[in-house]
Amino acid sequence: MDYNLAALKVFCSQLNNAKATTTQQSQAAFTLSGILFQRVWLQGILVSTPTTDSSGRFLLDDGTGVIELQLLGDFLTLSWVKGMYVMVVGLYFVQKGSLPLVKIHKIVDLSPFPDRESMWYLEVIEVFKLFYQPLFEE
Repeated sequence: MDYNLAALKVFCSQLNNAKATTTQQSQAAFTLSGILFQRVWLQGILVSTPTTDSSGRFLLDDGTGVIELQLLGDFLTLSWVKGMYVMVVGLYFVQKGSLPLVKIHKIVDLSPFPDRESMWYLEVIEVFKLFYQPLFEE
């Protein structure tokens, strides 16, 4: 993973337009209207609980779409409950015939902060206008 590439703040629906590519170091990556990325930053509601096997997979709904999450390491030992509002950052993958997947390297329960959901929509829109939209217009 190339940590020089920013984790894009996006909605699940925006990821439908991501195209597979590679980085200069020949690592798997994606582009979204010319922006190279490997990691995504999402927020949403857990609509399932992690699987009981070691894969730790479950689903997140951000209001624009659903994406599969995979917990790794110490996150598997924590309690994740359906209905929690969480922030996740992780490596983005496209799975043929299935939902896209994010292998989580950061997850935070934001449920105690009810205003976070409405603020997230504003953050993503602001990031798009300030950073991404100028690249779309070039």
